[in-house]
Amino acid sequence: MLPNRSVPVDTILPHVTYTDLPGAIEWLTSAFGFIEHYRYGDPVQGAQLHLGKAFIMVNSARPGQSSPAGLGGATQSLTIFVEDVESHYAHANAAGARIVEALHETEYGELQYGAEDVEGHHWLFARHARDVSPEAWGATITTPFKYSSASQIPSLRSGSTARTGTQT
Repeated sequence: MLPNRSVPVDTILPHVTYTDLPGAIEWLTSAFGFIEHYRYGDPVQGAQLHLGKAFIMVNSARPGQSSPAGLGGATQSLTIFVEDVESHYAHANAAGARIVEALHETEYGELQYGAEDVEGHHWLFARHARDVSPEAWGATITTPFKYSSASQIPSLRSGSTARTGTQT
């Protein structure tokens, strides 16, 4: 994938809560193309899904937890990077995903669209369209980092070691 200094791709493993977890797994795999890696519990309490190299955990709501549908509004937005975002957009749209942001190129270099899943979680699917420095679109760099040439994983310039083991 083309690197973009404004948007790193390898960052975090989110845990997303659903009131109807089996239904959500079915919907996420059919509408967004996620692949179920494993599930646990009887009845199912959680699962790990992936789309390319992007992994998520999904779990059943427990007391004190809910999905956006139960709360009446969005709780977060998740960005997943896919190489062929145009085809992904067409598939999700045809599968009945609620498109909340049409496919477009952002000022910070992403070709992306936004959709809501069956329980109201907000998803962005994107690919880097061009490499854009954050300063080019008006952001202010507060803590600089540079990408490792081998893996494009950010490493802090303060002398810490990145996951690739290289010092900067």
